[in-house]
Amino acid sequence: MYKKILVINLMHIGDLLLVTPVLRTLRTNFPAAHIALLADKKLADLVQYNRNIDECLLIDKKGADDNVPNFVKFIKKIRAKNFDLVINLHRNERASALAAFSGAKKIVGYSKPGFSFLFTTVLPNLKAVEHQVQSHFDVLSKAVGIKNFDDGGLEMWIDDESKNRADKIFHENFSAGTAVVAFNIGASWLTKRWLDRYFARCADILIERGYGVAFLGGGMDKEIVEACVDKMEQKESPLLKIFTGKLTLAEVAGFLDNCALMLTTDSGPMHIGVARNIPIVTMFGASPVPGFYPYDAKDILIKTPVKCHPCGKHICPKSGRENLSCMKNIPVEVVMRCVNELLFTYGQPAQKIPRVYGKYQCRIVELEEG
Repeated sequence: MYKKILVINLMHIGDLLLVTPVLRTLRTNFPAAHIALLADKKLADLVQYNRNIDECLLIDKKGADDNVPNFVKFIKKIRAKNFDLVINLHRNERASALAAFSGAKKIVGYSKPGFSFLFTTVLPNLKAVEHQVQSHFDVLSKAVGIKNFDDGGLEMWIDDESKNRADKIFHENFSAGTAVVAFNIGASWLTKRWLDRYFARCADILIERGYGVAFLGGGMDKEIVEACVDKMEQKESPLLKIFTGKLTLAEVAGFLDNCALMLTTDSGPMHIGVARNIPIVTMFGASPVPGFYPYDAKDILIKTPVKCHPCGKHICPKSGRENLSCMKNIPVEVVMRCVNELLFTYGQPAQKIPRVYGKYQCRIVELEEG
């Protein structure tokens, strides 16, 4: 039915990976179609090798294309491709404009009101009440008419060169047989960050038991990682390694393949971990659990006990002892109990753990306030 399909998502790491089940489903339903994905250029590592697309279009939204003349040129480039169907899965002005002026015969998905009149069908993003993947599937069902959903979970492929570099980095830093736990302590919102002293205590416990600990994260996380490590008793241990700001997104993915578990905040790297099949323990503060829980049944999410969860705010409005109480009230003991359980259950590098198709509801640990 459709010969050329474009999917648009210009959001961040996790949001982009949450689109990958849509790409697989489109490929299953339209095997002969030319399927393209439009994404932010800086996130190319996440999707450019996706096996369910024929083309990856990249917009430099914070660089060369961040001005009206070049943005108009980019729209013209999209129009020249003559897409039959455009599916917009990012409800902001830029993505809505790209979809609205794409020239496609059929334009569906999420839209800002100012552009929705050019859409064939506009649907709400229901991420507050159902998982983001399911909301995207609602678009495919209600606007495209798809009934057969091939949900392979989150998927991310990387090139051989990045994989080999990541393997080399891992094996140069950890001796053979060492089980390594990857730590991702950063998050775009302050209200998504578990306390650094709590992460430090977890790292100390693991190192004392002979596990390797690898701190990941981007360049923006360097200061908080340094502050966390400074609080550790085992900061001089050879089992502690810091890779914050040193790895590309593809290298992070390849590195996680060698790790046994990921301890993380609700963040983009958490979703990379899901895509690479590593067992995950995560703590949720301000984020709505239904929309963004780690999309894998072997993972564990610990939900904050406070009544204001999920506030959706980037900075906690409370002061004093109540400030960030959502994260303060998630104790180290509970987190380590979950970590120990997953290490006991799986206890091997992520790349050796079999994937289970169709099992994506993580376990949620509900804490009680007080």
